[in-house]
This record gives sequence, C-alpha cells and structure tokens, in this order.
Amino acid sequence: MISQNVKILIVAVCLLAFAYIVPQSGSFVVLLATRAMAFAILAMSVDLLLGFTGMSSMGQAAYFGVGAYLTAVLATKFHFGMGWDFWLVVVMGILLGCALASLFGLFAIRAGGVYFLMITLALGQCVWGLAYRWNSLTGGDNGINMSGRPNFGLDLGNEVTFFYLVFAFFAVSLIALFVLVRSTFGRSLAGIRERELRMQILGYNTWLHKYIAFIIAGGFGGLAGVLWAHTNGHVSPETVVLTTSVDSLLMVVLGGAGTLVGAAIGTAIVFGLREFLSTLVPWWQYALGGVYVLTILYLPMGLMGIPSRFRQRTQGKDEGAKKLATKPS
Repeated sequence: MISQNVKILIVAVCLLAFAYIVPQSGSFVVLLATRAMAFAILAMSVDLLLGFTGMSSMGQAAYFGVGAYLTAVLATKFHFGMGWDFWLVVVMGILLGCALASLFGLFAIRAGGVYFLMITLALGQCVWGLAYRWNSLTGGDNGINMSGRPNFGLDLGNEVTFFYLVFAFFAVSLIALFVLVRSTFGRSLAGIRERELRMQILGYNTWLHKYIAFIIAGGFGGLAGVLWAHTNGHVSPETVVLTTSVDSLLMVVLGGAGTLVGAAIGTAIVFGLREFLSTLVPWWQYALGGVYVLTILYLPMGLMGIPSRFRQRTQGKDEGAKKLATKPS
C-alpha cells in the first residue's frame, strides 16, 4: 500500500509536470487548462462537502456566481480590481462567498439527505433569478463583458502569465484544503459523514462543524468565481445556472469523492472531453452523460478508487488461492 508521503510526492511531481508542459502546448491548451483550474477550485469545494462531510450541495454555483459578478461589476462599473487592487477583489470574493454561505447554511444545514439537496438547489436558483432579473447591475441575460485583465507589474493579458497565476491559486487551494481535511476538524467531518449520531453522543456539535465546512466551501467557491470572471472574460446568468452546480458535483463523482485530487482530475477530464467531443459530434452532451453513468455504475469510488479496487481483487484472488492450497484432499 502506498504511503501518504509517497502520494503527496506523486501529486507534487504531477503538478510540476503540468505547470511545465501546458505552457508549451499552444494558446488553446493554455486557455483550456486555465479555465479548468479555476473551475477545479469550485469542484474541490464541493468535494469538501460531499466527500468529507457527506453533504450533497446543489447550490455551489451561487458562490461561484457572486464571486464572478463581484469581479465583473467592480471592473466595468467602478474600474476597480484591474491593478494591485486585484488582490483586494480576491479577498472580497472569498468573503462574499463565505457571507452568502453563512446565510444559506442557516437554512440548509438544519435539513439532511434529499431535503438538504432541495434547499441548496432552491437557494442557488434564487441567486440565478437575481442575476437574470437585476438588469441594471448584472446586465440581465446579456451579462457583463470584461475589457481586460489586471495589470500590476505582471502582464496578465499574456495567457501564460495568467495561467501561472491561476495555477498558483489552484495549488494553494489544494494545499489549504488538504491541510484542513487532515486536521482534527477535518477528521471530525469524516466522523460526521460516517456516523453523525455517534459523533453527537461523543459530544461533538455536528451542526456547527457542518456549518463551518459549508462556509469554507462557500469561500473557495467565491475565489473560483473571481478567477473564472477574468479567465472567461464574460459573466452571465449561465455562470450561476443549475448546470454549473451539477457539473461540479459530477466532476467530483467522476474523479473520486473524498480525495480533492480526484475533483481536479474529474474537472480536467470533463473540460477535455467537452472540447474534444464538441468538435466531432453535435450530440456530445449524450456521450458525456454516458461517461457519468458508466462511472457511477462501474466505478462508484471514481477514478481515484481504481487502485483500491484492483488491490481488493488481487487480495481476494490470493486468499482464494490460499484456501484452495490448504484445502484437504
């Protein structure tokens, strides 16, 4: 069995290889990878809820959207955040995501199972409705077009430079979430996921633990939205539509819930398949849906669960062979 330190080393090597190879692969690949990394931060925030806390949220697009709209509105209407104040917008996006999650969490955390799913879905749709109807601020269905990217000593108009900036945010987010889930608090979340009643009997305030995790996930969703606004250059109600929440949830399932890295891998696969399949067939959505269905049916633990399944099968065969060898004739 691979030790935790070896796994960390493998991930670090893969990240360094990714940062080296992508900038040399053409502008289209750089742009696609940049978008995927921004969205992967959202997917990892979903994984914090689904994989480590056992809460399936369908409203994560709301925090993604408020971060994106905050960035676009400040940049276009107030010319704020296009210089060194970009870093202030990042902090504001995280705080706004946390604030919205703290409000939504008061309603959602009280429910469980399918009711939690429905409440987060409804709350997310409320944010979509505001984005669609508040024409004076959000531009309505037309959205907001951003004229450029920040310039604070770094030429972020250069795709490679901006790629490295988003890569840095992605790497820091991955490390921060990894430290969080490996902490005492993170292990408590895992205990709540496995058996909430037992954790309550042991004296843990499970509601507060889930509420804090919900707020943290909202903060990372807001950060992803800020980066997405600059990456995409356009923010519209499509940013906060239900499909965004569903996609992030399915990316986590595809890669492997409860792994963080799996969420990033799932995001990369989905973005890559979309671009590849959309150039081949007009019904690429069905093909992508088929991938999701096959994953749920045959890889319930996602792609990251393949090694453990292979190991279990190998051990099962070895044990069967031993039983046959020791069976009296």
